[in-house]
Amino acid sequence: MRWALVKVVIAVTVMVVVAFAVPLGLVIEEMARDRAFSHAERQAAAIGPTLSITTDRNALERAMASTQAGADGRMAVHVPATAADRVDVSGRDGAHAATGALEIGTSRAAEKDLRTVRRTPRAAMAGAPGGSVLLQPTALGSGRIAVVEIYVPRDEVTNGVTTAWLVLAGVGVALVVGSVAVADRLGVRVVQPARRLAGAAHALGEGKLGARVPEEGPAELRSAALAFNSMADQVVGLLAHERERAADLSHRLRTPLTVLRLNAASLGEGPAADQTRAAVAQLEREVDTIIRTARESTRQTVAAGPAGGCDASEVVRERMDFWSALAEDEGRTVRLAGVGRPVRIPVARAELAAALDALLGNVFRHTPEGTDFSVDVHNGEDAVIVLVSDAGPGIADPKAALARGNSGGRDGSTGLGLDIVRRVAESTGGDVRIGRSVLGGTEVRVWISLDGRRAPAEPRRGRRPRRRRRGARESADPEARTRPPAPAP
Repeated sequence: MRWALVKVVIAVTVMVVVAFAVPLGLVIEEMARDRAFSHAERQAAAIGPTLSITTDRNALERAMASTQAGADGRMAVHVPATAADRVDVSGRDGAHAATGALEIGTSRAAEKDLRTVRRTPRAAMAGAPGGSVLLQPTALGSGRIAVVEIYVPRDEVTNGVTTAWLVLAGVGVALVVGSVAVADRLGVRVVQPARRLAGAAHALGEGKLGARVPEEGPAELRSAALAFNSMADQVVGLLAHERERAADLSHRLRTPLTVLRLNAASLGEGPAADQTRAAVAQLEREVDTIIRTARESTRQTVAAGPAGGCDASEVVRERMDFWSALAEDEGRTVRLAGVGRPVRIPVARAELAAALDALLGNVFRHTPEGTDFSVDVHNGEDAVIVLVSDAGPGIADPKAALARGNSGGRDGSTGLGLDIVRRVAESTGGDVRIGRSVLGGTEVRVWISLDGRRAPAEPRRGRRPRRRRRGARESADPEARTRPPAPAP
């Protein structure tokens, strides 16, 4: 692509140089020719006053010597004879007569050209050996037509033309070289982002989930890089979701495995009992391995996820445009603040949009129609805070609402929406907190860290405490509590 752009620029520049340089060179040649013959005309005009006064050879020779052309031997004067000057040399009329014409200087013009100029008294150019001659007719007092001949060498006609062509050629070459350099730089500006995009695509295909593309270069390539980063973030999010789901499903197997182990322990002795206990132990080890592997892969995937980043202000404005139509239908007043300038955060665009949709969807689902709400974005030095506030009834138990699968504070809620928001915040080292808003209802504060540090106050528990809570819920499963151990054989 880079070489193709250079070739196109070379072709265009060469065509432009040829289109302008060739006509300009021809104009310069014509100007040099006109300059040479204009100078010859001035030399011929200089002898005209003398011819109009006298045709004496000595006087004419002195006048010719005073001109540059005459001094250089490039001027000749042709004065025709009168009828009285003709003498019959052979004694017969018209047989052979001396014309009595006056010829001064070295003539290079052909006789037919002289006759033509005398017959039609107009200045004319004629060819001559090594150049051209200017034939300038001059009327004498006797009514005769004298012809002043000025010889113009070919070197004088082309004087400076070769230099002009060389200068034009040099300018053309400089333009071509300069255009190639500019095209090469433009090609690099286009090719390098494309190569980075291709390299990131190969890296992502090889399983390097942290591969992202800087949003640089032309607008089209920036758009492609943004789309690629969004796609990669979606892939990372899907993988993380699937792996955590696998871990969750595997974790749920521990309760029935515990019952099986207890029942197997009561089987007594014997080959069948030993084989059953060994199979249960092997199954428990395999489940533990699946859980550890899935959790480790999930952590690596989440750690690689937010490298692309997005503009929080742009995403908030976009999602608020979407929800504002529904808010208008339900008579809700919406307030939006803090989105007047770009705010970059290390969160994928799709994940931030999903988190905002989850929070705003909760406002619409769990507050009455006509309830006002607001979204504020605060850009700090090391963190960005997104506040979603409403004027609804609020949440009675914020801690329970943040627990996955048990929101408790709102009827019919699973808590998965807040869990999505929590995952987005914790992927950057931030957290989610629920409190009372200035509007009188619920305020959900999403703390997104810009440098990987935790929010300064009220640190939330990490994965292990949540897993212990899940284990506690599983151990409190009614089916597990009511299932008695199998009787011993």
